[in-house]
Amino acid sequence: MGQLRTMKPGLLVCAAICIISIFLYLRNPTLGGPEEAPTSLAVVECGFYPDELCSALFEGKGAALQIAKFCKNAHGLDILAPLHTPGNCSRISQALHFISRPLSAEEGNFSLAYIITVHKELAMFVQLLRAIYVPQNVYCIHVDEKAPKNDKTAVQALVNCFENIFISSGREKVPNMGFARLQADINCMKDLVHSKFQWNYVINLCGQDFPIKTNKEIIHYIRSKWSDKNITPGVIQPENMKSKTSQSHPEFTPEGNIYVSPNKIFKDEPPHNLTIYFGSAYYILTRKFVQFVLTDIRAKDMLQWSQDIHSPERHYWVTLNRLKDAPGATPNAGWEGDMRAIKWRNGEGHVHDGCKAGYMEFY
Repeated sequence: MGQLRTMKPGLLVCAAICIISIFLYLRNPTLGGPEEAPTSLAVVECGFYPDELCSALFEGKGAALQIAKFCKNAHGLDILAPLHTPGNCSRISQALHFISRPLSAEEGNFSLAYIITVHKELAMFVQLLRAIYVPQNVYCIHVDEKAPKNDKTAVQALVNCFENIFISSGREKVPNMGFARLQADINCMKDLVHSKFQWNYVINLCGQDFPIKTNKEIIHYIRSKWSDKNITPGVIQPENMKSKTSQSHPEFTPEGNIYVSPNKIFKDEPPHNLTIYFGSAYYILTRKFVQFVLTDIRAKDMLQWSQDIHSPERHYWVTLNRLKDAPGATPNAGWEGDMRAIKWRNGEGHVHDGCKAGYMEFY
């Protein structure tokens, strides 16, 4: 989604990109020569910036990084200000610059559904939503039950202003690498299928993601290679991952936090002799496949079996999408179609040369 065709990206767009979602291969930054840094900054300077400044951020140039740090702090607070006046929908829409009409006939005739899970850093979620919002799409937001009350109130104020944005009817306390992360997506899928909106594919995101392709580019990508197919990157479960699903991983709650940890209990074999795959927690799925997930006995039994395994969302979607008779299945696929570009911390120094803005912590 990158920069929207009709507007320049805000500086925060540039500053926030170290964990990015949806189809980008980030080039390795090449540091430029020394340059003069701005001597003083004002919030007024944190408006919309040209493409050259985004490039400068990726290349790690000092002046751009100084502006980024200043404006990230300034805008991180300001972007939430409209949400503190519930019911003032015109102010929210205008202040956050939500797109109000389809940007092309092609896009208007092809609707996407989004599932966004939010557990912290509300300002980043708002930036994400304003970047991917178009009126012909539909958005299901799952706010972690553990999230601060003020965050829940702010999200509710936002979704109240848009018919095609709603909060999931089932709210989970999501543990680190536990079942509730998968259940949150299932809850939203049920809501989306029973909603009045007709959508073609569903895409799931984390509230800390940021897009770098336009809505139109995503549609073209789906139609070009993945028409009527699901995208669930992954492979047959490697040997070193099998303990994640062969042993039970119950939840425990030290000091009020929820975690999963293995015990000495070994699980039964997967239901229906399913071959377990390991892959991404993130996907693009056809509507028919979502209906299959919610109704097929194998999918239901797999969901039940997954309740006490480690990171079930990294096994569930890819395993079901390898079934030959599943709608839109890709039985012979591997890691192709991966939708996320991530600089993992453990890859620094040999896969990439580090993250300029700092690493994020996930669940």
